[in-house]
Amino acid sequence: MKKSLFYLFALICSMSLFTACSDDDDAPDYSEVIDSEIAGGYKGLLSVYLEGNALQSNVPQKITVTKAGTAAINLSLADFSLIIPVGDVNLQNCTLQQNGSSYTFTGEDDLNVTVSGTTLTADIDISGTISDGSITVDLDIDAVVGQQEQDVTVTFRGTKLSGSENTEAQITGFTIDSDVITEAPVIDEEAGTITFKVNADATDLTLTPVITVSDGATVTPASGVAQDFSNGNTITYTVVSEDYGTTKEYVASVSGTQSIVTYTFDDWEEDADYPTLTNTDWATCNAAVALIKSFGAWGGISYTGDYPVTCESTDVVSGNAISMESVDTQGGNILGTAVPKVTAGTAFLGTFNAYAALTEGDPMATTKFGIVFDKKPISVTGYYKYTPGEVYYDADGNVVTGQVDQCALSAVLYEVSSSDETLNGGNIYTSENIVAYSVLNSEGQDEYTPFSLDLEYVQDYDASKSYKLAVIFSASKDGASYNAAAGSKLKVDEVKIISE
Repeated sequence: MKKSLFYLFALICSMSLFTACSDDDDAPDYSEVIDSEIAGGYKGLLSVYLEGNALQSNVPQKITVTKAGTAAINLSLADFSLIIPVGDVNLQNCTLQQNGSSYTFTGEDDLNVTVSGTTLTADIDISGTISDGSITVDLDIDAVVGQQEQDVTVTFRGTKLSGSENTEAQITGFTIDSDVITEAPVIDEEAGTITFKVNADATDLTLTPVITVSDGATVTPASGVAQDFSNGNTITYTVVSEDYGTTKEYVASVSGTQSIVTYTFDDWEEDADYPTLTNTDWATCNAAVALIKSFGAWGGISYTGDYPVTCESTDVVSGNAISMESVDTQGGNILGTAVPKVTAGTAFLGTFNAYAALTEGDPMATTKFGIVFDKKPISVTGYYKYTPGEVYYDADGNVVTGQVDQCALSAVLYEVSSSDETLNGGNIYTSENIVAYSVLNSEGQDEYTPFSLDLEYVQDYDASKSYKLAVIFSASKDGASYNAAAGSKLKVDEVKIISE
């Protein structure tokens, strides 16, 4: 649009120069009709044409009609925008005439102004019809800017509001169901932004947001329509209230990338002595139970049951899951090393040395938690399902009446001076080397439920230092202290470690 056209509408709208002929002394009195039927708000669609070419088409707009006299009305458009925002527009003292069951209105004005050295003159004609709750408004503007003539037309078609329509225009929910999303979208109402983070390795950022808005409001682009967020693209969403009187824009974009390490638990060693994950980042307590089965007779222990950590192939989120069950290993000792009444089903990032309890005299030394991790972890996510066992035992093998077992899902990042340094079951939650941690305990979850271990940093992360990350899943949260319920079962699937 030519710069002169902006001057034209800014001046017309800001100066409220739309006026009609004054009421005639003999004009009919439509006061009652105006008050009862005509006055009020109307929602509809507005279009703007320059020399017959559409500048704006079918833009949601609200017009308010008020009484200006016994046979005249005012029309106002709140927050009117014509390519550029021009604020509220007032069309005053438009003459009203009855035409059968309809009412027509007309008005006109002349404009002659000079802005920044440019002279603008315009003849403005206003016409419209109100009939049975509907309204049409037409503005014909003959403008001359300098020596150039310009023909501008504005049209509005709308229907009367009941007054009960919602005036709010907000995006109340914005979700994207995609594996590339690493940090859920965050709506900043004040800034009018929606931001989210994605996997740094993602190659396709064509995403489909699902959007909820204020009651009765509409959003453009619509919910469920795919958008390209690659290469820094931003998508502007415009929300219009139910009464068309309020409009708000939100700019959605990717705010950053994060790395993802995924563990599916799909692959297990077929020829191992006991159930073993193919991925060697993970260790389980199965080795301890294998030791009990092999040498338990030396301490009068005859456990012949299943291993606590197994592959779950049917009750899963996807592929295979990992199942951890706390099992009754009877209690006692082997060569002076205590065997718990209940061995907690446990899997973790790290290594397990079942013989360390015998060779080092410390049962906690069997668990070496954590793998070397060279990024800053933000969260560990996945799905879990948990059923506590019926009978809870303390470390001495006594039944604890009324005690309900809980599972534990935790993540711990700690600093190390070398790759050989490690934390174990005795200090994994108490060491001064801990930099960040997160723990989730649950008494039961009948269906697979998403979890997110969002790490809380208690020390500053320094990329120049060395760290290990431990992720620990246990069917009995106090199993390391030999307090657990036999039969407590924890299933975990589709685990992701999300890092900056």
